[in-house]
Amino acid sequence: MDIIEKGTGPIFSDPDPDKARAFFRQKSRIKKDKTMSLSKAVEKFVKDGDYLGIGGFGANRTPVAACHEILRQKKKNLGFAGHTATHDMQILSAGKAYNRIDVAYVVGLEARGLSNCSRKYLESGEVEVSEWTNYALSVRLQAAAMGVPFLPMRSMLGTQTFEKSGAVAAKCPFTDKKMALVPALSPDVSFVHVHEADMYGNARFEGIAVADLELANASKHLVITCERLVSHEVIARDPHRTQIPYFIVDAVCEVPYGGFPGTMPNEYFSDEDHLREWLTKEKDPEAFETFLQDNIYGCGNFQEYIDRNGGIGRMQELRRKEFMINGGDTNDNV
Repeated sequence: MDIIEKGTGPIFSDPDPDKARAFFRQKSRIKKDKTMSLSKAVEKFVKDGDYLGIGGFGANRTPVAACHEILRQKKKNLGFAGHTATHDMQILSAGKAYNRIDVAYVVGLEARGLSNCSRKYLESGEVEVSEWTNYALSVRLQAAAMGVPFLPMRSMLGTQTFEKSGAVAAKCPFTDKKMALVPALSPDVSFVHVHEADMYGNARFEGIAVADLELANASKHLVITCERLVSHEVIARDPHRTQIPYFIVDAVCEVPYGGFPGTMPNEYFSDEDHLREWLTKEKDPEAFETFLQDNIYGCGNFQEYIDRNGGIGRMQELRRKEFMINGGDTNDNV
């Protein structure tokens, strides 16, 4: 295959499919109880220097509780897939948990504004950056999930994003057309937040998946955080609804409201006041340090964080808001 040009960005994850297969070959597929606390899951599966993947889309169905726990345990020198990363990026930047990042959509919290701490950290020189598009990172995850070292795509060509990426441009052997080849991306550990899971790891969620299924299948270790732990009989009753099967899951952590202050489709709406508070506090380093101590480092777990920010009453308000926006009922059974 004729290589035409190469991007200058680094590649942080080994795309060799045989090395990945060697890992997955020894991974247990036994159907066993995988439930554990989130603190134990982070301690067991997140090691300093690992490459980290975070599921969700923007502030939707993001495993915020996992990001908090990574900071509480002071995990460092992580690689990070900045794929539609908003509040998760904000949290991880606040704790300087990563030192290398594949950038697609980061820093911005969409219509809410830009994260000052994320921008400062990326501009500090402490972080190695490789640039991609959201689609490119999805294709990279898909390549890893398929067990191939790369996949071709037609976007990014002719852009500065391509120049700053680790992609290469090559001539297609079948059509002679110029294609961008992107390397497989296989995170060492990833977290995906879902609506329901059983103790074995069978998981299902509502709303858009974006690249979560590719992420789940590409990751060496996968931790599921869920709103509700349900019996296996409930899952088996509707097997077609299971999007993530148990045999690729390493841990299941029940964390009610684990996506707060983001949105959990058909569960609760985002807490825009609290997200605005994050953005405001970031502008004052001293105030932000106190804010992080009060909301993350000084909390024993994510439930304490919820309690400090309105507790069950606030969650009921956000639940009503979600159902009002989506035209559902306003049942307070949260």
